[in-house]
Amino acid sequence: MLIAASDLLPALRERVGAINGEVLTFTDAEALPALETITKRRPAVVTFERMFAVTPRGVAMINRIKSDPALRDSEIRVLAHDSDYQRIVPREVKAKAPALDQRGTRRAPRFKMAPNVTAQVAGKTATLVDLSIVGAQIVSPAALKPNQEVAVALPGGAGGAPFTASVVWTSFEIPPGGAPRYRAGLDFPDADAELVGSFCERNKA
Repeated sequence: MLIAASDLLPALRERVGAINGEVLTFTDAEALPALETITKRRPAVVTFERMFAVTPRGVAMINRIKSDPALRDSEIRVLAHDSDYQRIVPREVKAKAPALDQRGTRRAPRFKMAPNVTAQVAGKTATLVDLSIVGAQIVSPAALKPNQEVAVALPGGAGGAPFTASVVWTSFEIPPGGAPRYRAGLDFPDADAELVGSFCERNKA
């Protein structure tokens, strides 16, 4: 299987022309259909064009394949469309380091939230993963970018009036059987610490 930008697929297809067997191609805009096909057909080799492989969507796809035990026999390759560059992606999945605040250390205790605790972030319903009086980790269907300012409102008015948060870091994810989503770390520069802390205590796991 080949995955690349539509204008680069012909050159990449020519590079692997000597491979025996069926070759399926998908554009970089067809990430979800490609993942569905990979999961169902379990191809021997999944090849990503080099420039797509380093994008957030490409990295998310590669990590999704690497983390699926059913796809352990599918080799992941990265090829360049315009050179002899080629590499095989290692199967090991490195554990993510805990997210840190901007200063690199925790400025306040952060608590894991109970399942299905949500907040409104940038006008969308996001799941609260963990929360403190100075920040949070969320999972959101909305696209978020580092340094973006977003409005945050905790449910039921429990956190007081909406306040402004800054997006510190983001990662793009494609979970098994789910829709694409963004995981993000938020910094709260002006939230009411007493109200957010009270909400945190009531909803922590």
